[in-house]
Amino acid sequence: MGYVPPRVRARHGGGSGSGVAAGGRPRRGGSAGKPPQLKLERVVRPAGPYSLALCIRHLNDATRHARDGLLTTTLRVGERVEVGTAQQSVDGRMTLGAESEEGFERLRFVLAIDDDHSEFLRRFAHDPLIGSATRAFQGMRVLRSPTVAQTLLRAFCGQLIDARTARLLENTIVRATCRRVDGTDLHEPPTTRALAAVAPSRLRQLGLHARRSAALVRICRSLELERLHDVPTEVVAARLGREVVAGDRVQLGDLLIEVVEAERFRVRWVIVQAPTPQMEEETEEPTA
Repeated sequence: MGYVPPRVRARHGGGSGSGVAAGGRPRRGGSAGKPPQLKLERVVRPAGPYSLALCIRHLNDATRHARDGLLTTTLRVGERVEVGTAQQSVDGRMTLGAESEEGFERLRFVLAIDDDHSEFLRRFAHDPLIGSATRAFQGMRVLRSPTVAQTLLRAFCGQLIDARTARLLENTIVRATCRRVDGTDLHEPPTTRALAAVAPSRLRQLGLHARRSAALVRICRSLELERLHDVPTEVVAARLGREVVAGDRVQLGDLLIEVVEAERFRVRWVIVQAPTPQMEEETEEPTA
C-alpha cells in the first residue's frame, strides 16, 4: 500500500486577513460560501506507473491542497475558475471529479495522468546517478500548475532560496493578488492579467526581490502567457529571452515555460533555472 498523507490543516484559511485582495478588490466567497458542485465523476487508469500519494507530498499551496489522499485543486478554464478533485484507489485507478467537460480535461492535464514515462524508467533504472531514485519513486510525476502565469511566478519565487521559503512566498503573493473561490479555502490561479496589474513595488513589499518583481510584471504586461501552450520550445525561449534587458540578473531565457514536446514524451510546463554568476553573487535584500 502506498504512502497516505496525514490530515493537514489549512494554514491560512478562515478569518486571517481583512478579506480584501490587493487593489481593494473583495475576495470572492470564502469557506462559508456554497461549495462548488462537481457534476462529473469518472474513474480512469493512468498511463504507466502513477502514485498520487507521491505526487501530492508537499503539494499544498494557495490554489490546491491534499487531505487524506484527496487532491482538491482550482482549474482555470477559459475565463472561469472551476474546482476539481482526484483520489487513487488501491488498484491504481483514479477517481476524478470536475464541474464541466473542459474542467475534466484540464484536470487530466494538471495531473499528467496521460504522460507515460515508462521508457524513461527502463532506460535509467540502472543508472549510477539516478537509478535508485527512478526505482523508489517510479510512480511520482510533477503535477502541473493550473496556469502558465503561476508557473512563471513559481520560477521567480524559487530562485536562490530554499524550497519552503519559496512556497511561502508564492502563497503569500497568490493570496494577496487573487480572489478566493466560493465554498473553499483556495484561491484562484494567477493569470497574466492579474500579475500585470500588480505594481512591482507591491511584489517587493510581499517579499519578492526588486529585480524579479520588475521582470515578472514586465513580462506579464507584454505577453499573454497562456498563448504559449502550442508554441515550440525554441520560440518560447527566444521570446522570453527578448524580455531580458541590460542589467537584469534574472535570465528569463533560462526559464523555459510551457509545452516541451520531446521526441517520445509529452512533457509540459518545464522550468529550467540556471543561475548566472551574477545571480550567485547577488545578496537578497532583507524582507520588510
